Amino acid sequence: MKEQFTRTEMLLGQENMEKLFAARVAVFGLGGVGGYTVEALARSGIGTLDLIDPDKVDVTNLNRQILADWNTIGQYKVDIAKARIRAINPDAAVKTYKTFFLPDNADRFDFTCYDYVVDAIDTVTGKLELAERALSADTPIISCMGAGNRMDASAFEVADIYETSVCPMARVMRRELKKRGIERLKVVYSREPAIDSGQQTPGSNAFTPGAAGLILAGEVVRDLTG
Repeated sequence: MKEQFTRTEMLLGQENMEKLFAARVAVFGLGGVGGYTVEALARSGIGTLDLIDPDKVDVTNLNRQILADWNTIGQYKVDIAKARIRAINPDAAVKTYKTFFLPDNADRFDFTCYDYVVDAIDTVTGKLELAERALSADTPIISCMGAGNRMDASAFEVADIYETSVCPMARVMRRELKKRGIERLKVVYSREPAIDSGQQTPGSNAFTPGAAGLILAGEVVRDLTG
């Protein structure tokens, strides 16, 4: 047993820790939500992580993204995340993709090789493609709905997409998934009505996206360990 995971093993047991060490998880999107998901998965002992995000850290990310500080501005998020993961667990394998996931490049990813997929991207088009690809490969997936323009970090819930309400993104996803004949999708969403900031770009804070990201990671660990 690796000493840094002793406290987690107390809760999960050695057999389940071995499952986490052997697992390969893909995280699509390393922003305010996905960055915290990656951090928690690394600290949980996930053995292989695939990180997919095209962006570099911007000064506007400093208020909410765990990968952002004054020293990382201008660096690729996947590179920063890889360094953090290896600093936490040098035995972890990390693959990085500096790309924006879209239907046009979805064939680049073999979803059958993943034990779990985390959708932390912002676009409905990408989310729908991720859901279709993962479910077609019979690979578990969890998708984060809208986290912007919200202040209540305690309002997030885990549910099937067809059990969601209030969230505008979840409403669109329900409609489009139904058109595609997809009958299920595990999601994290909030019933808190979004605040109208009067801006096209959603407002955000230091705690709400991170809370959603940590819930995503918790569900991945729980599902992988049974």
